[in-house]
Amino acid sequence: MKSTRVSIQGYEGSFHQEAARHFFGNQVEVIPCASFREVIKVAENSLDSDGGVMAIENSIAGSILPNYNLLQKSRLQIVGEIYLHIGQHLMVNPGITISEVREVHSHPMAIQQCLEFLDRYGWKLVETEDTALSAKNVHHHRSKHIAAIASKLAAELYGLDIIAPNIQTMKSNYTRFLILQHPASQDNVADADKASVNFHTDHSRGSLARVLTKIAEGGVNLSKLQSFPIPGSDWEYSFHVDMEFESIDQFNLVIAEIKPITAALRIYGIYQKGKTI
Repeated sequence: MKSTRVSIQGYEGSFHQEAARHFFGNQVEVIPCASFREVIKVAENSLDSDGGVMAIENSIAGSILPNYNLLQKSRLQIVGEIYLHIGQHLMVNPGITISEVREVHSHPMAIQQCLEFLDRYGWKLVETEDTALSAKNVHHHRSKHIAAIASKLAAELYGLDIIAPNIQTMKSNYTRFLILQHPASQDNVADADKASVNFHTDHSRGSLARVLTKIAEGGVNLSKLQSFPIPGSDWEYSFHVDMEFESIDQFNLVIAEIKPITAALRIYGIYQKGKTI
């Protein structure tokens, strides 16, 4: 049986790979990409992959706005989502103790998330391009005095020991990942209860309020509303909304109600609301 192949941002052992495994299973094959733009490009080519996994927002840092723009320009559909707990772990080669550590390598964001723990020690902090790559390099060079901050999966893949788990300052840190596939390969999602929609209204007073009122009157919960300026326009905006509903008929009725009062409307995907992992 052919394995599922999806593009991810980062190297093997990244949080994107963790999210892919939670959605597709541990046998999923990942295609590491250097950028989110590359993730979309690879995912759009059905000959290269079966889709992609892309982070879209974080519970601390907020929305990743450039990724909404990539989504808008792509031909991909959202078929699911994962809310992944981001645990940052300090890892070393087997047998190395914390007293032997002299340097810690990781992505700047991971280092920033762990400064309260790292400040207890006098280690040299070295910023790298990726958390998983840091773990891979510690393993590859058999480092005796260098530790990495990365995911639990990275420790497993590269045979490293976690000597200090969950060292991030904010323990409640979650990233939402979108599961993207080409429309031709998308099946109707059973028991769908969430949808992502983009629309824009005319420039008249109260136009957005009229749309939001119709959504509320239809009993649909608006879990996210994000605005984006429309390039080349005179201060006009498009809006990304995530809607949660009880049945697909309820959602379809709301779409029918708001379509006449929007200038343009696109459904990015209808899918099951993601679980927090």
